[in-house]
Amino acid sequence: MSRARVIVMNSALGPLDYRVPQGMAVAPGSIVVAPLGPRQLIGVVWEEDRLPADPVGDNRLRNLIAVADAPPIPAALRRLIEWTADYYLAPLAAVLRMAMPSTAALNPAQAITEYRATGLVPDRLTPQREQAMAAIGERQGSIRELAALAGVSDAVVRGLAKLGVLEAVAVAPDAPFPAPAPDHAVPVLSPAQAAAAAQLTGAVAAHAFAPILLDGVTGSGKTEVYFEAIAEALRQGQQVLVLLPEIALTEPFLKRFAGRFGTAPVAWHSDLRQSERRRAWRAIASGEARVTVGARSALFLPYARLGLIVVDEAHETSFKQEEGVHYHARDVAVMRGKFEQCPVILATATPAIETRQQVAAGRYAEVTLPGRYGPAQLPAITPVDLIATPPERGRWLSPPLVTAIDETLARGEQALLFLNRRGFAPLTLCRTCGHRFQCPNCTAWMVEHRLVARLACHHCGHVERVPEACPECGNPDTLVACGPGVERIADEAALLWPEAKRAVVTSDTIWSPAKAAEFVHRMEAGDIDIVIGTQLITKGYHFPNLTLVGVVDADLTLKGGDLRAAERTFQQISQVAGRAGRGAKPGRVLLQTHDPAAPVLRALIAGDRDAFYAAETEERREAGAPPFGRFVALVISSEDKGTADSVAHQLKKSAPKVDGMEVYGPAPAPLAMLRGRHRFRLLVHARRTLDVQDAIRDWLGALDWPAKVRVTVDVDPYNFL
Repeated sequence: MSRARVIVMNSALGPLDYRVPQGMAVAPGSIVVAPLGPRQLIGVVWEEDRLPADPVGDNRLRNLIAVADAPPIPAALRRLIEWTADYYLAPLAAVLRMAMPSTAALNPAQAITEYRATGLVPDRLTPQREQAMAAIGERQGSIRELAALAGVSDAVVRGLAKLGVLEAVAVAPDAPFPAPAPDHAVPVLSPAQAAAAAQLTGAVAAHAFAPILLDGVTGSGKTEVYFEAIAEALRQGQQVLVLLPEIALTEPFLKRFAGRFGTAPVAWHSDLRQSERRRAWRAIASGEARVTVGARSALFLPYARLGLIVVDEAHETSFKQEEGVHYHARDVAVMRGKFEQCPVILATATPAIETRQQVAAGRYAEVTLPGRYGPAQLPAITPVDLIATPPERGRWLSPPLVTAIDETLARGEQALLFLNRRGFAPLTLCRTCGHRFQCPNCTAWMVEHRLVARLACHHCGHVERVPEACPECGNPDTLVACGPGVERIADEAALLWPEAKRAVVTSDTIWSPAKAAEFVHRMEAGDIDIVIGTQLITKGYHFPNLTLVGVVDADLTLKGGDLRAAERTFQQISQVAGRAGRGAKPGRVLLQTHDPAAPVLRALIAGDRDAFYAAETEERREAGAPPFGRFVALVISSEDKGTADSVAHQLKKSAPKVDGMEVYGPAPAPLAMLRGRHRFRLLVHARRTLDVQDAIRDWLGALDWPAKVRVTVDVDPYNFL
């Protein structure tokens, strides 16, 4: 090649042409260093016929500077990047950046120095050094990583190293990962599991694209079944990707995987140190990393010979990326399987209606596991009518639930109280003047977190101390916490069962794989009697001695008018109910509700999943809602409310008249201000067969708006705030 078309890591720029110097060898996918003005940017060489660019004469081209010492981006991944950018209306460079998350991975191997605590505690410490020591704990990392972790300057961490509080550790940059052994500890499967595993291993052996729904009730052994498909891919010399919905699930999964295959897989998530990220990326790109497990970002890594993709808990809404490129990892995983020509297994006990519709249309195969493994049985679900049997005044746990927990603890078994609301209380107000604490940056109430004595906004992260007096009227001791969060339920549990050992499980307490591993170890050791948790506890955990689940507010997710409210409620309660009775001991689930006659709750209590899905699917069909129609959200935001409003009306006024497409709005977003920016929404509703992306691309491409206004496009939105 004498010239190359390059995508550089700048979303504001399109494809750029460069001259390839004599003696430099590049091809599509090559990672290169390209000049842009006085700067040097990382980019990837692309096929010229796939990307339009303004013609530039050879005499005006600048030379590429270098080719990175790294494997090229494979063709199948380049096609996936193109598809993702086109479908989700995102800049190609923004999607490409997800495949290249660290420039350190492109540098030649060099010895890396990291630091860890020695255990030494000096006699005198500044508050910042004390803060750093508390945050670092047993963590290891570079000076910059530890400083960022602790929220202090690099100089503070360097000072701790000089005092001997931290010691330098040499890290081998590219040490090889041990290979999993497919026949290390082959399990004994039930006949139903063996039949399901045979279907999955057959798909892997066929080396062809095959989306498969693995639909099994909670506790049916879906993981053990798809492990057999992973084993077959390993025997075939291929790589495997397993996507998990939460980083907190990674550590328990690694332990389970190591028990089956003799060694842990390669982990990919945001908690990795820079050296770990470099090592994993290069091992994945070279094909050395045989099995990778990670959050949704692992989907865009440059696998050399991908032979199988597994999306575990495939119904989870956390697979939808809500920042940057608004993609859904479940759907992009299926497309990656298509470009790689490999099977994609979607494993779940509560499939999304979109997935079930693909099965009904014959586009996805289905493998089912209708019963739990061994002697375990699905738990009985019983409603607790909060109108007929309300909790005591100032309490949130009803008498039937309290009695059930008494009985569970008396038998030496474990109980789980589920409430999908972090913190102590969702609202704090003054009982004298009625002042409510609202985030200064968002139209959202501040949530009290009593464990850390702070008010926090869960949307922008703003934190402030809980004042001693009302800031409005100045009266002391008049602030009242309204409503329950998990911390408040934990306080009530402490009053009712003071001898019981308790644990609060939320993203505030389980923020890393190490914290998740610690929690799992305590549960398995019997060091916890009552777990109080949010949705984090609903995913994938297996505790045989946990026999009772109490849902504190079964109505919570039915509020707010969300398109998927009923489906999410069904999935969430089904999943949390599935934590009970997973061993030989039978399980029970109590649902506290003000409306036990609600259709979704009736379906849960009756165990009639098919009837619920049939009714919900028919409602979607009549409304032309996904999967029978298309939604695209346009969010217009600005620091100036008037400007945002004006641009939103400009967009609506210029909306194209397209048969089969309606544009609703603009209206203030339900979260009308977020991070200091005023927000207005337009909602596009289109028929399924319409190429709505082209219509929106032409519509927005013909308009100009002020530089300080952002227009965010969310194709197939899951969040309507």
